[in-house]
Amino acid sequence: MPRLNFTTVLAANVPQNPLTGWQYEYVPWPAKVVICTRSTTANTKQTLSAGSTQLIESSPVPAGGTAGQTPTPFNSPVIEEYAAAGDRLKMTLVDTGAATVDGFVDVQPILG
Repeated sequence: MPRLNFTTVLAANVPQNPLTGWQYEYVPWPAKVVICTRSTTANTKQTLSAGSTQLIESSPVPAGGTAGQTPTPFNSPVIEEYAAAGDRLKMTLVDTGAATVDGFVDVQPILG
């Protein structure tokens, strides 16, 4: 199962997409996508889409993370969604100040 662990440092009001350039940014087969994020501040917002489906629109990222520490489903909520082959996964992170967001994205092929 492909996984991307990421750490993204945000400057004030500069959106970042940690999935840009990842091999699985465009899902090659039908898949279950599992995403978990955590921020070092309470001001971080995220927007998330898979293909034409908007999964999250400008919603707070859970705070209380430590920079460089990948969150787990035990301490951060997990978002699960299904994506079709060819769907682009896009995550936009933005903060009003400086922040670090850590997270992971799992792309689990659906075997049929």
